[in-house]
Amino acid sequence: MQDYNINIIYKDVKNANLKVKPDGKVILTAPFDMSDKEIEYILDKRDTWIRKQLELFSKNRETKRELVSGENFIYLGKNYRLKVIEADYEKAKLNRKYFELYLKDKNNYIKKEKLINNWYKSKADVYFKEIVDRYSKIVKVKVNSIKIRSMKTRWGSCNPKKSYINLNLELIKKPKVAIEYVIFHELTHLLHYHHDRNFYNYLTLWQKRKKRLENI
Repeated sequence: MQDYNINIIYKDVKNANLKVKPDGKVILTAPFDMSDKEIEYILDKRDTWIRKQLELFSKNRETKRELVSGENFIYLGKNYRLKVIEADYEKAKLNRKYFELYLKDKNNYIKKEKLINNWYKSKADVYFKEIVDRYSKIVKVKVNSIKIRSMKTRWGSCNPKKSYINLNLELIKKPKVAIEYVIFHELTHLLHYHHDRNFYNYLTLWQKRKKRLENI
């Protein structure tokens, strides 16, 4: 049973399109001639995915940080305590359970923010590319470009014609399984452009095969 609000918008489109916004809104754009039964079928089939997206966005809504020692930072789904250290050089690194920032002025918020963002970006560049390379061989699609940037409304997007994908930098904070799902989702779009049954059937088939392999 659905316990979240769904906004259904009818438009002159060929296929239904389902989106979950960072503010918790679930929007289904449907063709004018789509029946209530067909809409119910889509929502029931995508219920698990919707809940996962709502949970991810809920965890991602963070209060304004002060960037001082003791604050919690997340990388690949794991928590690390921030430790700001006075030094003659600038560097960010993980050290066991700590996320360490080295800089001359410990009170320079802009410097600290830049160090943290650059660190996340460098990690995302390597990790996202590794997963794209691995799964593009499974989906059998060629990716011409991977762009990592901050996005307010989605975790990823793609351009099937130009064969490139965009990934939200915030993804690098999520567990590996969530990152893999988003990337595989976008790669599948290069094969099946729309959120139609072929697209969801392909995703479902992959998830079942992956689960069987993990159990083995």
